[in-house]
Amino acid sequence: MSAAPRLIVLVAYDRVQLLDVTGPLQSFATTNDLCSEVEGRLPYRFRVVSLKGGPVVTSSGLQLLTDPINVAARQSIDTVICAGLPAMGEVTVDPALVRRVRSLASRARRVASVCTGAFVLAATGLLDGRRVTTHWRACERLAQNYPRLRVEPNPIFVRDGHIWTSAGITAGIDMSLALIADDLGHAAAMATARHLVMFIKRPGGQAQFSVPLAAQAEENTFASLHAWMRGNLTADLRVEALARRAAMSPRHFARVYLTKVGRTPARMVEEMRMEAARRSLEETDLSVKRIARDCGFGDEERMRRSFIRQLGVTPSDYRSRFAAVA
Repeated sequence: MSAAPRLIVLVAYDRVQLLDVTGPLQSFATTNDLCSEVEGRLPYRFRVVSLKGGPVVTSSGLQLLTDPINVAARQSIDTVICAGLPAMGEVTVDPALVRRVRSLASRARRVASVCTGAFVLAATGLLDGRRVTTHWRACERLAQNYPRLRVEPNPIFVRDGHIWTSAGITAGIDMSLALIADDLGHAAAMATARHLVMFIKRPGGQAQFSVPLAAQAEENTFASLHAWMRGNLTADLRVEALARRAAMSPRHFARVYLTKVGRTPARMVEEMRMEAARRSLEETDLSVKRIARDCGFGDEERMRRSFIRQLGVTPSDYRSRFAAVA
């Protein structure tokens, strides 16, 4: 490993969310403090830049003093991180900023975004064909604006090659810890997390939010059916049974449900069972076998396959990372 500090360039803009910048920045700075104490060296150095430089007013009203982005372009860059844009709705990215970020990224070892910073990277074309994520409220907009992207609304961060994207705000800290682990090893990242007094160090596979509850909040047609499903996860929840409760034919029910909710009934059932299982793994000491039965999976192996498919970890691994009981 080279002793030369790696240059981290954080790109900011007016109305940027403060924690999108300071969360990653403090993570790398804390790693520097710890490495300085133990090894007498600093693994990272930083520059916060904006298009023209000077003060940037964050969404909270605090100002950040930034360097012009072209100053960083003349240096050897390890990582470029684009902080989140101020809007969650229609997003317009300054073409001049896009050109500058594309130039920076072409010279960096890796590129990352926090929250809606993914829109900046998407505008450069760097995300085309890649798996990405952003804040759950902006995922649909990102997919609509940039159809070449493979937008994943569930993970808190996603790595696809040298490109890293993260969900909203605090997820930028989780991604930064993963970047530190990638550079310096798991122990360094865990030491940083402990120093920051983080309750847990979350891997990218943890869900951003409750998909079933969000669907219920946005769609009233099947609200009562969803409430019944959540209370009867061990019942027969096949399309035929759900269609009977909705007083529809199975074919008509499946078509209307997909249109209204945006996912198939089977997918919703699996997500509801997954959510219940995650909660039990986090909050109880029940056996994995018992949780699989209580949440409607039927057996442990079926639940295990669902966890690996959706989160990339086994139920036991999930519990070891996120359990509130020990």
